[in-house]
Amino acid sequence: MRRRLISSTLAVVLVVISVFGLSLALVEARTITEGARESVGAEAVRLTGVVENRLAAGEAVDSGTLAEQLPPGRHARIDIPGRPPVLIGPRPSGDVIEARVEGARGETVTVQQPRAAVTDEIVRTLLVILMVSLLAVAAAVFLALGQARRLVSPLTDLAETAERLGSGDPRPRHRRYGVPELDRVADVLDASAERIARMLTAERRLAADASHQLRTPLTALSMRLEEIIATDDQDTVKEEAAIALTQVERLTDVVQRLLTNSRDPRTGSAVAFGLDEVVRQQVEEWRPAYRSAGRAIVCTGVKDLRAVGTPGAVAQVLATLIENALMHGAGAVVLHTRVTGNQAVVEITDEGQGVPAELGSRVFERTVSGRNSTGLGLAVARDLAEADGGRLELLRLKPPVFALFLGREAVRE
Repeated sequence: MRRRLISSTLAVVLVVISVFGLSLALVEARTITEGARESVGAEAVRLTGVVENRLAAGEAVDSGTLAEQLPPGRHARIDIPGRPPVLIGPRPSGDVIEARVEGARGETVTVQQPRAAVTDEIVRTLLVILMVSLLAVAAAVFLALGQARRLVSPLTDLAETAERLGSGDPRPRHRRYGVPELDRVADVLDASAERIARMLTAERRLAADASHQLRTPLTALSMRLEEIIATDDQDTVKEEAAIALTQVERLTDVVQRLLTNSRDPRTGSAVAFGLDEVVRQQVEEWRPAYRSAGRAIVCTGVKDLRAVGTPGAVAQVLATLIENALMHGAGAVVLHTRVTGNQAVVEITDEGQGVPAELGSRVFERTVSGRNSTGLGLAVARDLAEADGGRLELLRLKPPVFALFLGREAVRE
């Protein structure tokens, strides 16, 4: 690229110099030659006038008296009828420029100048033109190098940016080069880098959320299957299998919700549903795990509440809170339902040490955890709640009280 720019610039300059330089050289050579002829002719006319004046005044006409009338480097011959010719200056050898004038008294004045002097002047002029041409070429090379550096360096930089994007480094560089076309390419590459970064972030977030959110339903499902294996009672097998199928359906719903939120976290599918049924379902599913840990899980509060949201997402949020209480809390866990204004609220509390004060304001941030956990559960739970217009809050640090706020179904008169 650099070589092509320099070559094209030099080609243009050389063409211009060739056209205008040769034309100028021809014009200057002709001008110098014509000027020399005119100067010799004017000298012959002037010398003829001097001779006529001397002849009219009866003064002597010889080389001694007329030597000062002729510039150095020129030769003159004066022919006067009846007299020997008068020679002024050395006679030039070789090719000459000559002018001859006849006077009124019959005299003839011939002035000669060596053509070599004119040739020397033409050569000097051509050398000046050549020097100017060389300076123009040097200036063109300098400008071409600067222009090539100005264009090639940004192109190299843009190529490196594209290579970085292809290698998985989506950081935008935000470099501009003062060339509108190159700056436009840089804008597009930066926009692509930001878009790729968002896509990679979304994919990593989806992978982390899926690994965390699928763990709970898979664990509950494995517990049901273990109970099926451990019992010979057909009624118990059927009951546990039915619960396992329900969990599989909810697991499918969790996967679908994770995929939906990865595309657009604001996209929800809220419907009116019975909140009691979802709360009771979670209590029943987690009761065996709490029983194994020697703890209790109960539900209290207002009954027959109808909320607006996605049942599967609400169940997943409650499952996350119940699992956190099982892992990090102590004593009995209570799911309490109540009404505040136009919202239905589910509060989850236990008798443990609660949330450390330094984590209270950051407990819903990703990767924030004080108990060696992933720190994703509460963050994902809040995203699921907000996707349907609800919200998840920490109302009290110790004993811990988490509250899920959901819109209530409008009461028809």
